[in-house]
Amino acid sequence: MNKDYEFNKLTKRLRSGVSKAIHDYNMIEHNDLIMVCLSGGKDSYTLLDMLLSLQKIAPIDYQIIAVNLDQGQPGFPKDILPQYLEGIGVKYKIITEDTYSTVKRIIPEGKTTCSLCSRLRRGILYRVARELGANKIALGHHRDDALETLFLNMFYGGRMKSMPPKLVSDDGSNVVIRPLIYCKEKDIEEFACGENSKKFPIIPCNLCGSQPNLQRQAIKEMLVEWNKRFPGRIESMFRAMKYITPSHLLDSTLFDFSNIKKSDTPVLDGDIAFDKEIIQSAQVIVDFNT
Repeated sequence: MNKDYEFNKLTKRLRSGVSKAIHDYNMIEHNDLIMVCLSGGKDSYTLLDMLLSLQKIAPIDYQIIAVNLDQGQPGFPKDILPQYLEGIGVKYKIITEDTYSTVKRIIPEGKTTCSLCSRLRRGILYRVARELGANKIALGHHRDDALETLFLNMFYGGRMKSMPPKLVSDDGSNVVIRPLIYCKEKDIEEFACGENSKKFPIIPCNLCGSQPNLQRQAIKEMLVEWNKRFPGRIESMFRAMKYITPSHLLDSTLFDFSNIKKSDTPVLDGDIAFDKEIIQSAQVIVDFNT
């Protein structure tokens, strides 16, 4: 009974996070046709499950079609997803494109394949969305993915950017949404394949998921360690991504530093406002530790 109670709490927490993200960023609108990209991993299964459950109670009408891209990996179990989707009565389409051979031919042995694989997969999915008439593409990226991407870009790319909750696709013909953006990976993992869970038929990625020494894996391990040593830090960092102060960074395209003039009164973007935030943050830390 206690396990059922905890699983229900977990389900409600995930559903609440997805619902809030959809509301905050206006991800889903009336009469949308949403193409849910289903890889067979825990994140995409959870995404599909959440959107289906919210569809039943939503005040608007929207349609869902699940799409899987079979990339030609050796040993890929082709029957698992069709059986699962037919079992839950979801409309779906399986696309077969041998990107595996392309990636293996172009990327030298020992090098990471993620970048090329992602570009090839993205182009195919955009094309399929157009063919299906879908105006939204839903991806299963979550809170931890967004944080990892932020640090990857900072450490290796020299840019401060991450995964947005909503964007226009590269070809301009679709809106890409990430309804799981507020959800923690550990909650998704527990929901998808924990002891008392949905027990989704997970399909491992044999192309990139097994590669050692990935930069993303190093970032993930760093964040896990930070979270162990400093509880609450992950939540604080993710919250910071929602509250940006361009005047206290260095990007002159976002803030007009050249035309800053002195003022006779305190200004919103000045040091007084900045100091107030520091004091509040320090108080939060004190309160947390006590």
